Amino acid sequence: MPNIVAMGIPEVDPTAGSPLLRIGARLTGNTPGRWLARRVAPRVDRPLLRLSRGRLSSAMVTPELLLVTVGAKTGRRRTTPLTYFTEAGRAVVVASNYGGSRHPAWYYNVLAEPRVTISAGGYTGTFIGHEAAGDERDRLWNLAKTFIPSYADYERLAGRRTIPVLVFTEVD
Repeated sequence: MPNIVAMGIPEVDPTAGSPLLRIGARLTGNTPGRWLARRVAPRVDRPLLRLSRGRLSSAMVTPELLLVTVGAKTGRRRTTPLTYFTEAGRAVVVASNYGGSRHPAWYYNVLAEPRVTISAGGYTGTFIGHEAAGDERDRLWNLAKTFIPSYADYERLAGRRTIPVLVFTEVD
């Protein structure tokens, strides 16, 4: 039997910067790019991330995780690929919905049942999520915009909707 070592979710520094991230932001910074990222990428990423154990996605330039939630209305398991970064060992994701006027469905699923499964980089664990608020939200939102510059565009496109930032802490 192989020796299994717990490694935790792969760390992603949102301040590291990358030319690839800037290219990715430009590609999704227009209407056709957002459409592809919103409509095509999630359909490709679910199986691609599963098969590669979280190591390969259509995004290529951003770290992706698979968030498994329980549907708030249906009670069924839902799997959503999302870009993430880490802070103090916690996974941070943004419910941008590509600047849409509504929050994404997975956001409501986490609010209804915060215990989720996250897979990234070959690691899978159980996490508890919460929506960041106040100073924590502002600090993480600024980190997110530094990490993924197109979040600033999404903020403008979202209009009156405040884009939620969710934080996931692993549980034993």
